[in-house]
Amino acid sequence: MRRWLRSKVEAVYEHVLRSEITETPTHVAVIQDGNRRYAREHGKDPSDGHRAGADTTEQLLEWCDELGIEEVTLYTFSTENFKRPEDEQQELFDLIARKLREFADSDRVHEAEVQIRALGETEKLPERVQEAIAYATAQTESYDNLQLNIALAYGGRAELLSATQNIASRVAREELKPEAIDVDTVEKALGPSAQREVDLIIRSGGDERTSNFLPWQANGNEAAVYFSTPYWPAFRKIDFLRCLRTYGHRERNWRQTRARRARSIITAIGSRTSSETTTTFERFRDSLPNSDQDREGSEATEVETAD
Repeated sequence: MRRWLRSKVEAVYEHVLRSEITETPTHVAVIQDGNRRYAREHGKDPSDGHRAGADTTEQLLEWCDELGIEEVTLYTFSTENFKRPEDEQQELFDLIARKLREFADSDRVHEAEVQIRALGETEKLPERVQEAIAYATAQTESYDNLQLNIALAYGGRAELLSATQNIASRVAREELKPEAIDVDTVEKALGPSAQREVDLIIRSGGDERTSNFLPWQANGNEAAVYFSTPYWPAFRKIDFLRCLRTYGHRERNWRQTRARRARSIITAIGSRTSSETTTTFERFRDSLPNSDQDREGSEATEVETAD
Protein backbone atom coordinates (compact mmCIF):
# COMPACT_ATOMS: atom_id res chain seq x y z
CA MET A 1 0.00 0.00 0.00
CA ARG A 2 2.79 2.41 0.93
CA ARG A 3 4.65 1.71 -2.31
CA TRP A 4 1.47 2.30 -4.35
CA LEU A 5 0.75 5.56 -2.51
CA ARG A 6 4.34 6.73 -2.93
CA SER A 7 4.24 6.07 -6.69
CA LYS A 8 1.02 8.09 -6.98
CA VAL A 9 2.48 11.00 -5.03
CA GLU A 10 5.66 10.92 -7.12
CA ALA A 11 3.60 10.91 -10.33
CA VAL A 12 1.76 14.05 -9.21
CA TYR A 13 5.00 15.70 -8.11
CA GLU A 14 6.62 14.83 -11.43
CA HIS A 15 3.74 16.53 -13.25
CA VAL A 16 4.19 19.65 -11.10
CA LEU A 17 7.93 19.73 -11.74
CA ARG A 18 7.42 19.37 -15.49
CA SER A 19 5.09 22.36 -15.46
CA GLU A 20 7.70 24.45 -13.62
CA ILE A 21 10.55 23.82 -16.07
CA THR A 22 10.99 27.00 -18.11
CA GLU A 23 14.25 26.23 -19.93
CA THR A 24 15.70 22.90 -21.05
CA PRO A 25 19.50 22.65 -21.36
CA THR A 26 21.02 21.50 -24.61
CA HIS A 27 23.97 19.71 -23.03
CA VAL A 28 23.86 17.99 -19.62
CA ALA A 29 27.00 16.54 -18.03
CA VAL A 30 26.62 14.06 -15.18
CA ILE A 31 29.04 12.97 -12.44
CA GLN A 32 27.55 9.63 -11.42
CA ASP A 33 28.74 9.54 -7.83
CA GLY A 34 27.78 7.32 -4.91
CA ASN A 35 27.71 3.83 -6.43
CA ARG A 36 30.14 2.38 -3.87
CA ARG A 37 28.54 4.16 -0.90
CA TYR A 38 25.13 2.93 -2.04
CA ALA A 39 26.45 -0.64 -2.17
CA ARG A 40 28.11 -0.33 1.24
CA GLU A 41 24.92 0.97 2.88
CA HIS A 42 23.01 -1.97 1.40
CA GLY A 43 25.60 -4.52 2.51
CA LYS A 44 26.72 -5.29 -1.05
CA ASP A 45 29.97 -5.30 -3.02
CA PRO A 46 31.12 -2.20 -4.98
CA SER A 47 30.42 -4.03 -8.24
CA ASP A 48 26.75 -4.34 -7.23
CA GLY A 49 26.63 -0.58 -6.75
CA HIS A 50 28.16 0.02 -10.16
CA ARG A 51 25.62 -2.29 -11.79
CA ALA A 52 22.75 -0.49 -10.06
CA GLY A 53 24.22 2.83 -11.21
CA ALA A 54 24.36 1.54 -14.79
CA ASP A 55 20.60 0.90 -14.63
CA THR A 56 20.06 4.52 -13.57
CA THR A 57 22.19 5.66 -16.51
CA GLU A 58 19.93 3.80 -18.94
CA GLN A 59 16.90 5.54 -17.42
CA LEU A 60 18.66 8.91 -17.67
CA LEU A 61 19.04 8.49 -21.42
CA GLU A 62 15.30 7.87 -21.73
CA TRP A 63 14.53 11.01 -19.72
CA CYS A 64 16.89 13.11 -21.85
CA ASP A 65 15.41 11.82 -25.09
CA GLU A 66 11.89 12.50 -23.78
CA LEU A 67 12.80 16.09 -22.83
CA GLY A 68 14.63 16.91 -26.05
CA ILE A 69 18.12 17.25 -24.56
CA GLU A 70 20.62 17.00 -27.41
CA GLU A 71 23.86 15.98 -25.68
CA VAL A 72 24.76 14.06 -22.52
CA THR A 73 28.24 13.49 -21.14
CA LEU A 74 28.73 10.87 -18.43
CA TYR A 75 31.77 10.89 -16.14
CA THR A 76 32.18 7.12 -16.12
CA PHE A 77 35.85 6.51 -15.28
CA SER A 78 38.26 9.29 -14.34
CA THR A 79 42.04 9.21 -14.39
CA GLU A 80 41.85 9.17 -10.57
CA ASN A 81 39.91 5.89 -10.72
CA PHE A 82 43.10 4.10 -11.77
CA LYS A 83 44.10 4.37 -8.08
CA ARG A 84 41.27 2.07 -7.02
CA PRO A 85 41.97 -1.58 -6.05
CA GLU A 86 42.87 -3.71 -9.06
CA ASP A 87 40.00 -6.17 -8.62
CA GLU A 88 37.47 -3.33 -8.45
CA GLN A 89 38.94 -1.75 -11.59
CA GLN A 90 38.69 -5.00 -13.53
CA GLU A 91 35.07 -5.56 -12.49
CA LEU A 92 34.29 -1.97 -13.51
CA PHE A 93 36.04 -2.44 -16.87
CA ASP A 94 34.00 -5.60 -17.46
CA LEU A 95 30.79 -3.69 -16.68
CA ILE A 96 31.73 -0.74 -18.94
CA ALA A 97 32.61 -3.04 -21.85
CA ARG A 98 29.38 -5.01 -21.45
CA LYS A 99 27.18 -1.92 -21.14
CA LEU A 100 28.77 -0.27 -24.17
CA ARG A 101 27.93 -3.31 -26.27
CA GLU A 102 24.43 -3.52 -24.81
CA PHE A 103 23.84 0.15 -25.58
CA ALA A 104 25.15 -0.33 -29.11
CA ASP A 105 22.71 -3.21 -29.69
CA SER A 106 19.75 -1.70 -27.82
CA ASP A 107 16.56 -1.08 -29.77
CA ARG A 108 15.94 1.99 -27.61
CA VAL A 109 19.29 3.48 -28.60
CA HIS A 110 18.62 2.91 -32.28
CA GLU A 111 15.03 4.14 -32.11
CA ALA A 112 16.17 7.31 -30.33
CA GLU A 113 19.10 7.64 -32.79
CA VAL A 114 21.73 8.00 -30.07
CA GLN A 115 25.31 8.47 -31.21
CA ILE A 116 27.86 7.06 -28.75
CA ARG A 117 31.36 8.51 -28.44
CA ALA A 118 34.17 8.10 -25.90
CA LEU A 119 36.19 10.96 -24.44
CA GLY A 120 39.49 10.70 -22.61
CA GLU A 121 42.78 8.83 -22.80
CA THR A 122 41.10 5.64 -23.94
CA GLU A 123 44.39 4.13 -25.04
CA LYS A 124 45.12 3.57 -21.33
CA LEU A 125 42.10 1.29 -20.98
CA PRO A 126 42.16 -2.52 -21.33
CA GLU A 127 41.80 -3.90 -24.82
CA ARG A 128 38.32 -5.29 -24.14
CA VAL A 129 37.08 -1.80 -23.27
CA GLN A 130 38.74 -0.24 -26.32
CA GLU A 131 37.11 -2.87 -28.53
CA ALA A 132 33.71 -2.17 -26.97
CA ILE A 133 34.21 1.57 -27.58
CA ALA A 134 35.04 0.92 -31.22
CA TYR A 135 31.98 -1.32 -31.58
CA ALA A 136 29.57 1.18 -29.99
CA THR A 137 30.99 4.03 -32.06
CA ALA A 138 30.67 2.09 -35.31
CA GLN A 139 27.12 0.94 -34.55
CA THR A 140 25.81 4.44 -33.85
CA GLU A 141 28.03 6.82 -35.84
CA SER A 142 25.30 7.69 -38.35
CA TYR A 143 22.89 9.04 -35.70
CA ASP A 144 22.57 12.67 -34.62
CA ASN A 145 19.43 12.98 -32.48
CA LEU A 146 21.12 12.54 -29.10
CA GLN A 147 24.87 12.68 -28.55
CA LEU A 148 26.08 10.41 -25.73
CA ASN A 149 29.66 11.01 -24.59
CA ILE A 150 31.19 8.44 -22.26
CA ALA A 151 34.14 10.00 -20.39
CA LEU A 152 36.63 7.17 -19.81
CA ALA A 153 40.15 7.60 -18.42
CA TYR A 154 39.20 11.26 -18.48
CA GLY A 155 40.66 14.20 -16.59
CA GLY A 156 40.06 17.86 -17.40
CA ARG A 157 43.61 18.92 -16.54
CA ALA A 158 45.06 16.18 -18.69
CA GLU A 159 42.83 17.25 -21.58
CA LEU A 160 43.95 20.89 -21.30
CA LEU A 161 47.60 19.91 -20.85
CA SER A 162 47.50 17.77 -23.98
CA ALA A 163 45.91 20.62 -25.94
CA THR A 164 48.57 23.05 -24.69
CA GLN A 165 51.37 20.69 -25.71
CA ASN A 166 49.78 20.24 -29.13
CA ILE A 167 49.57 24.01 -29.68
CA ALA A 168 53.14 24.55 -28.40
CA SER A 169 54.43 21.95 -30.84
CA ARG A 170 52.70 23.69 -33.74
CA VAL A 171 54.22 27.02 -32.69
CA ALA A 172 57.68 25.42 -32.41
CA ARG A 173 57.32 24.01 -35.93
CA GLU A 174 56.28 27.49 -37.09
CA GLU A 175 52.93 26.14 -38.26
CA LEU A 176 51.11 28.56 -35.97
CA LYS A 177 51.89 32.09 -34.79
CA PRO A 178 51.30 32.77 -31.06
CA GLU A 179 49.16 35.81 -31.84
CA ALA A 180 46.91 33.61 -33.99
CA ILE A 181 45.94 31.36 -31.08
CA ASP A 182 42.26 31.81 -30.24
CA VAL A 183 39.34 29.88 -28.78
CA ASP A 184 38.88 27.89 -31.97
CA THR A 185 42.55 26.85 -31.90
CA VAL A 186 42.22 25.48 -28.38
CA GLU A 187 38.98 23.65 -29.12
CA LYS A 188 40.50 21.93 -32.13
CA ALA A 189 43.55 20.97 -30.07
CA LEU A 190 41.34 19.34 -27.44
CA GLY A 191 40.68 16.55 -29.92
CA PRO A 192 37.60 14.33 -29.51
CA SER A 193 35.48 16.17 -27.00
CA ALA A 194 31.97 17.35 -26.29
CA GLN A 195 30.35 18.93 -29.34
CA ARG A 196 28.44 21.61 -27.45
CA GLU A 197 29.29 23.79 -24.48
CA VAL A 198 27.97 22.38 -21.23
CA ASP A 199 24.82 24.05 -19.90
CA LEU A 200 24.31 22.01 -16.73
CA ILE A 201 26.51 19.76 -14.60
CA ILE A 202 24.74 17.36 -12.24
CA ARG A 203 26.56 15.55 -9.47
CA SER A 204 24.79 12.90 -7.41
CA GLY A 205 25.89 11.58 -4.03
CA GLY A 206 25.97 14.80 -2.01
CA ASP A 207 29.55 15.95 -2.68
CA GLU A 208 29.75 19.57 -3.85
CA ARG A 209 32.65 19.59 -6.30
CA THR A 210 33.00 19.12 -10.05
CA SER A 211 36.13 16.93 -9.86
CA ASN A 212 38.12 18.10 -12.86
CA PHE A 213 35.20 17.48 -15.23
CA LEU A 214 35.01 19.31 -18.57
CA PRO A 215 36.63 22.55 -17.31
CA TRP A 216 36.95 24.13 -20.75
CA GLN A 217 33.46 23.24 -21.98
CA ALA A 218 31.70 24.11 -18.71
CA ASN A 219 33.53 27.08 -17.24
CA GLY A 220 33.67 29.03 -20.49
CA ASN A 221 29.91 28.74 -20.80
CA GLU A 222 29.28 29.55 -17.11
CA ALA A 223 27.49 26.22 -16.77
CA ALA A 224 25.02 25.81 -13.94
CA VAL A 225 25.87 23.14 -11.36
CA TYR A 226 23.37 21.09 -9.36
CA PHE A 227 24.50 18.91 -6.45
CA SER A 228 21.95 16.19 -5.76
CA THR A 229 21.87 14.28 -2.46
CA PRO A 230 20.78 10.76 -3.58
CA TYR A 231 23.49 8.29 -4.55
CA TRP A 232 23.48 7.63 -8.28
CA PRO A 233 21.69 4.23 -8.09
CA ALA A 234 18.89 5.94 -6.12
CA PHE A 235 18.66 8.96 -8.45
CA ARG A 236 15.08 9.26 -9.75
CA LYS A 237 13.33 11.12 -12.52
CA ILE A 238 11.98 13.65 -10.03
CA ASP A 239 15.57 14.35 -8.94
CA PHE A 240 16.47 14.99 -12.57
CA LEU A 241 13.48 17.27 -13.04
CA ARG A 242 14.48 19.22 -9.93
CA CYS A 243 17.88 19.78 -11.55
CA LEU A 244 16.23 21.07 -14.72
CA ARG A 245 13.87 23.32 -12.78
CA THR A 246 16.81 24.92 -10.97
CA TYR A 247 18.64 25.33 -14.27
CA GLY A 248 15.59 27.01 -15.81
CA HIS A 249 15.31 29.51 -12.96
CA ARG A 250 19.02 30.28 -13.17
CA GLU A 251 18.87 30.69 -16.96
CA ARG A 252 15.84 32.99 -16.77
CA ASN A 253 17.51 35.18 -14.12
CA TRP A 254 20.70 35.33 -16.21
CA ARG A 255 18.77 36.44 -19.30
CA GLN A 256 16.90 39.08 -17.33
CA THR A 257 20.15 40.42 -15.88
CA ARG A 258 21.72 40.69 -19.35
CA ALA A 259 18.64 42.49 -20.71
CA ARG A 260 18.50 44.94 -17.80
CA ARG A 261 22.20 45.77 -18.04
CA ALA A 262 21.92 46.41 -21.76
CA ARG A 263 18.80 48.53 -21.22
CA SER A 264 20.60 50.63 -18.59
CA ILE A 265 23.43 51.35 -21.03
CA ILE A 266 21.01 52.24 -23.83
CA THR A 267 19.09 54.57 -21.50
CA ALA A 268 22.28 56.22 -20.25
CA ILE A 269 24.07 56.93 -23.55
CA GLY A 270 21.29 56.79 -26.14
CA SER A 271 22.41 56.91 -29.77
CA ARG A 272 26.04 56.30 -28.82
CA THR A 273 25.17 52.76 -27.71
CA SER A 274 27.28 50.08 -29.39
CA SER A 275 25.65 47.63 -31.77
CA GLU A 276 26.72 44.78 -29.47
CA THR A 277 24.75 46.22 -26.56
CA THR A 278 21.69 46.76 -28.74
CA THR A 279 21.92 43.21 -30.07
CA THR A 280 22.20 41.85 -26.54
CA PHE A 281 19.12 43.74 -25.45
CA GLU A 282 17.08 42.63 -28.46
CA ARG A 283 18.15 39.05 -27.86
CA PHE A 284 17.08 38.93 -24.22
CA ARG A 285 14.31 41.53 -23.94
CA ASP A 286 11.55 38.90 -24.12
CA SER A 287 12.83 37.40 -20.88
CA LEU A 288 11.88 40.56 -18.98
CA PRO A 289 8.57 40.64 -17.07
CA ASN A 290 5.80 42.57 -18.83
CA SER A 291 6.13 45.45 -16.36
CA ASP A 292 9.82 45.82 -17.26
CA GLN A 293 9.06 45.68 -20.98
CA ASP A 294 6.50 48.48 -20.55
CA ARG A 295 9.09 50.50 -18.66
CA GLU A 296 11.63 49.83 -21.41
CA GLY A 297 9.23 51.23 -24.01
CA SER A 298 8.63 54.45 -22.09
CA GLU A 299 12.36 54.93 -21.43
CA ALA A 300 13.20 54.38 -25.10
CA THR A 301 10.71 57.11 -26.02
CA GLU A 302 12.35 59.49 -23.54
CA VAL A 303 15.78 58.79 -24.99
CA GLU A 304 14.57 59.42 -28.54
CA THR A 305 13.03 62.76 -27.45
CA ALA A 306 16.24 63.81 -25.68
CA ASP A 307 18.34 62.90 -28.71
